[in-house]
Amino acid sequence: MTEFVLVAGAWLGSGAWEDVAAGLRSAGHGVHPLTLSGLAEKRGVPAGQQTHVQDIVDEIERLDLRDVVLVGHSYSGIPVGQAAERIGDRLTRVVFVDSNIPTDGESFVSRWPEWRAALEASIAENGGFWPPLPASEFEGHGLDEKQIARILDGVTPHPGASLTEPAVLTRPLGELPATYVKCLLDGAEPTGDVAELLTSEHWRLDTLDTGHWPMFSQPRELTAILLEAAGSPA
Repeated sequence: MTEFVLVAGAWLGSGAWEDVAAGLRSAGHGVHPLTLSGLAEKRGVPAGQQTHVQDIVDEIERLDLRDVVLVGHSYSGIPVGQAAERIGDRLTRVVFVDSNIPTDGESFVSRWPEWRAALEASIAENGGFWPPLPASEFEGHGLDEKQIARILDGVTPHPGASLTEPAVLTRPLGELPATYVKCLLDGAEPTGDVAELLTSEHWRLDTLDTGHWPMFSQPRELTAILLEAAGSPA
């Protein structure tokens, strides 16, 4: 039995994985959706990026999980990638779902110089938090009105420190067994840093014909990719 640890991206908590978690459990696996500090039901807890890395490591060690497939969506690919190297032989595979990836010494905002200043200003104007996106930003991502409403019902402001604190890696990310899931409505090609990592013999690419939030728009298809990553039949 594989143990799936699921971490959603900015603004979202564990509830984002409801449909995917059901599919994984029905296939006989352990499933552990995780809310990072400062978000959803953990709103108000101070959190930097390294807090989020430790959230993931602590949950895996607390539950004494083995054969872990660690899944990070969007922003959470950054702490997930760091946690993946820290859990050692507990890891079976890490799956990045249309996500950012960590680079040693780089933060979330430093990777996006064209809008770094605007994002940092938004965080400063909102008490140290990144406010959730408006409903209009979810259009064009393969989501219907009910799915967008579900997302908006579950979002909370995202702790700004987690976006400005740098990642810490002790080994090349390309050495980890990894799957990258590219959502094609959010751009047809992976970013340059991901494309470089995909040249590693340890990495593979999967695609979904949907937008940036596939756990809402295509949960069955995403579940099938996760099962394949674990070596299980879909």
